[in-house]
Amino acid sequence: MDVHVTLKGRGDLAAQVYRQLLDAILDGRLRSGERLPPTRELARRLEISRNTVAVAYDRLVADGFLVGRAGAGTFVSAAPLHQAAPLHQGPARGRAAPKGVVRPRSFWREIGAPEAVQSVRYDFRVGVPDPHLFPMEAWRRLVARELRVSAATYHSPAGYEPLREAISRHIGISRSVHAGPDDVLITNGAQQALDLIGRVLIEPGTCVAVEEPGYPPARLLFRSLGARVTGVPVDAEGIDVRAIPGAARIVYVTPSHQFPLGTPMSLARRAALLAWAERRGAVVIEDDYDSEFRYGERPLEPLQSLDRAGRVIYVGSFSKTLLPMLRLGFLVAPASLAPAMHAAKQLSDWHSDVPTQAALARFIDEGLLARHIRKATREYAARHAMIAEMLAGNERLLLIPSSAGLHLCAHLAPGVSVRPVPGLAVESLEAYCDESPARPGVVLGYGGITRDDIPEGLRRLRMATAPQQERPRIKNGPASRMATAPEAAGPLP
Repeated sequence: MDVHVTLKGRGDLAAQVYRQLLDAILDGRLRSGERLPPTRELARRLEISRNTVAVAYDRLVADGFLVGRAGAGTFVSAAPLHQAAPLHQGPARGRAAPKGVVRPRSFWREIGAPEAVQSVRYDFRVGVPDPHLFPMEAWRRLVARELRVSAATYHSPAGYEPLREAISRHIGISRSVHAGPDDVLITNGAQQALDLIGRVLIEPGTCVAVEEPGYPPARLLFRSLGARVTGVPVDAEGIDVRAIPGAARIVYVTPSHQFPLGTPMSLARRAALLAWAERRGAVVIEDDYDSEFRYGERPLEPLQSLDRAGRVIYVGSFSKTLLPMLRLGFLVAPASLAPAMHAAKQLSDWHSDVPTQAALARFIDEGLLARHIRKATREYAARHAMIAEMLAGNERLLLIPSSAGLHLCAHLAPGVSVRPVPGLAVESLEAYCDESPARPGVVLGYGGITRDDIPEGLRRLRMATAPQQERPRIKNGPASRMATAPEAAGPLP
């Protein structure tokens, strides 16, 4: 254990060493069983005599805080003497840092800390893929290989070149996105992609238009960068282009699977949005959220492939396709923005984890990504169909048609509200609106709940929407509050 000791002046140096080591033990920074550096080594680092350090160690041994083991060294005692307990100034886990007087900007005070995620059995929260569908053994094999061969040096901020090549081929085949490897920038999830775009394009007061209802973390991120964010209504065809403020210079949309309603943007509306952006000199951010999981309708062309003026930035993520813990996403920007995007990435964190990037490149090239998407789509399609079938004819929950993604939306019938029910977690549609109140509803994710649990989960949801006199008592259910509006976990973690 490398122990930090600071000596002041030339007074009783042994007492200073003793006191600082004692404080480290009592604060929990030095834990039971940890080995201290040899007296000779610590004396050399402190530029004092070995005998001075030995005196401090001997006092700590005599007080019961250290124990010497012949041939092994000096260790923190497993049970320090209790008579020293009054000296303890903090909990065993370590002395708390000072509260301080520094305050964050008002924006961050309003947001507060993220809520802790509570585990429940009947989990309909949004944006959670099923980890059991992921081929973990194949992934371990690829990561282990890259940990052996990856060069221990800095890489390009744009990302690992074989991964950029693999992604450009993948999105070109699966989504008809027009992009070569040089157009792809690897990010730590799509949320970082939005952050980089904002750093490059947003100035204080820049007007950014977002969908309403829409994805809250994107809205908050733009505001944190100084943007003036305006919500634009969404209908059955997507964002209402006529309602976009003329001052908007950035428009953020989820056209393939509108988040959270689930409806795709029509081809006519896509053309109208691109024409509007060209007339106004604006940029369109296309978050192609959940585009991989489709269960019926033929996908429409992405905005990026329809764009002829170089005004669309395409954002994608593997967090929902694979696993959130991988934290890998990407963006495809017009060539005019590439140098600035690369510089912003370098200033942010230089580059994403290289072994993980290399493993994902092989995962794509070996066909494992395509195989996983086919397998996951079959399972998610079955869950989607089960929920849709069981909610058909439900007079309290009016399902919004959707044929893609990892969630469904349902409006609440007039006069119906949602109450907490043990073991059940769903999200409120109102949580995705910022300016205008949404029609009351719920958003039902099905990545975090098995097919076996869906019937009971929907039964509890029906109970949650029942008038008080109709609500039967649940027996033997997990004790957990119903989350009607937790922090969103949508397209861009």
